[in-house]
Amino acid sequence: MFTTVNILGTKVTSITMQQAVETAVQFIEAKHNYMIATANAEMIMRATKDQELKEILNKVNLVIPDGAGTVWASNYLGVHMPERVAGFDLVQNLLQLAPSKGWRVFFFGSAPGVAEKAKLKAQQDYPGIEIVGVRNGFFTAADDKAIVAEINAAKPDLLLVALGVPKQEKWLYKHLPELDCALSIGVGGTLDVMAGVMKRAPLWMQKAKLEWLFRGMMQPKRAGRLMALPKFVNAVRVWKKKANQ
Repeated sequence: MFTTVNILGTKVTSITMQQAVETAVQFIEAKHNYMIATANAEMIMRATKDQELKEILNKVNLVIPDGAGTVWASNYLGVHMPERVAGFDLVQNLLQLAPSKGWRVFFFGSAPGVAEKAKLKAQQDYPGIEIVGVRNGFFTAADDKAIVAEINAAKPDLLLVALGVPKQEKWLYKHLPELDCALSIGVGGTLDVMAGVMKRAPLWMQKAKLEWLFRGMMQPKRAGRLMALPKFVNAVRVWKKKANQ
């Protein structure tokens, strides 16, 4: 069992990338509708005001620390968090394993055409991979039943859902009992990066824990959302102070 840390009411697992990959492999091989969430500071802050999201994060099978802010918060609160486990990198590790494991993969989400481009990129990077279905993220609640049926008909072992936070977590958790899929992961902008429609921060910025800043520079519309990080730091400090009183 791994140690978890309660960050502003959301429980996050203290885990390394290698351990996360090994756990995901176990989930897929168990074939029992598992779900992984990727928690960065923005998601945890959102969960403080979104009770449904918070409850989902505290019920899913694994919540990985996808962000330097999450790692900082855990260590600040006294629970050693060895490293950031980026959702994008976890997905790439699993896609790399997919051909040798015989896993079937489904891409669901992002704008029209993005999942198809991500599929081509995966086939280029991971020869022999089986991407058994793609579907864009433009739909209404009336389409849910058909989407679930489409996914189940493809019989994927791994379902990657890129609908953004918190839509992807809420959609997945709601339909998890109906989905015939071993492991589902909410992957945010992963398909956009794979498709080349969104750049990822240079490696030096990733290592310097500045990927959040790069996203803000590349997407000015996110500027307001970037304020979640300083607010998160302050909230964690207040959280610790209250806990120690």
